[in-house]
Amino acid sequence: MPMLELPARFTGDPAPLGIDLHMHSTASDGALSPAAVVALCASRGLSVMALTDHDTVAGIDEAQRAADEHGIALLPGTELSTRWSGINIHVVGLLPQGAQGALVPGLETQAEARERRAEVIAARLEKVGLADALARAREQAGSSRPLGRPDFARALVAAGLVTDIGQAFRKHLGNGKAGDVKAHWPALDEAVGWILDAGGVAVLAHPLRHGLTRRKRGLLLDAFAAAGGQAAELISGFQNPDVTRDLARQLDERGLLASLGSDFHFPGGHLAPGSMSAVPRTAVPPVWTHPRLASRLQPSRSQCPVL
Repeated sequence: MPMLELPARFTGDPAPLGIDLHMHSTASDGALSPAAVVALCASRGLSVMALTDHDTVAGIDEAQRAADEHGIALLPGTELSTRWSGINIHVVGLLPQGAQGALVPGLETQAEARERRAEVIAARLEKVGLADALARAREQAGSSRPLGRPDFARALVAAGLVTDIGQAFRKHLGNGKAGDVKAHWPALDEAVGWILDAGGVAVLAHPLRHGLTRRKRGLLLDAFAAAGGQAAELISGFQNPDVTRDLARQLDERGLLASLGSDFHFPGGHLAPGSMSAVPRTAVPPVWTHPRLASRLQPSRSQCPVL
């Protein structure tokens, strides 16, 4: 892994940081292979990336080989689906030591839960006109990996039942819709425990995307911190700067670190690796200053290359 000089704080400089800690590949519901995601990151000038496929680390080995070739620092990761207060909450695990400990059987449980969940989603979508929904979603996935809601969204588009993926989520798959099945996921605190047991850093993914009031978002952050969560995504793609500054205040009040990521899934959309809103000036420390990550990413005092 190359030696890096990462900023120890956010100064409000609008220049891109060259860091993206939330991306997906064909190991889950992304459109590009792990190696292709790394190559795209390299072409866009990123120096640090995390591959965080949903409920799996299956793409990490391929991504690591590509990262070594391109001179990019790769953090292994995953994005776990969880339940909190009736809401589907995602938690990114940044895993400097890879998947180990309780996370290993946890990921196996998640894969089984995805299979059961896909069957329920398929049955519900067949009621709104998507015939052979499971087979159609599998066709969109193009492999035997566990299915996710984006696979069903693409199947709805291909069947002509919606005009695009956004409409598929608004009508059938988003929070509170027929295809939003949460019952199979572990509780938030359990999933955070898996990440901590693996020697990782637990990051609350895109806390601004759940449509929560400020008060309820605070309750979510409280529950996450109480479970041992260490950081939250201050930046997730593009977002309102005033809301971002308010979120920074909420993180600061709870001693949570700030992470950032594009949540990249496929090329051609408005998101790309490293594409996201600028980070405002804030006293909240970056997630890469956490000791579990700093030892992997930051140069030592002797300036020896890290792992």
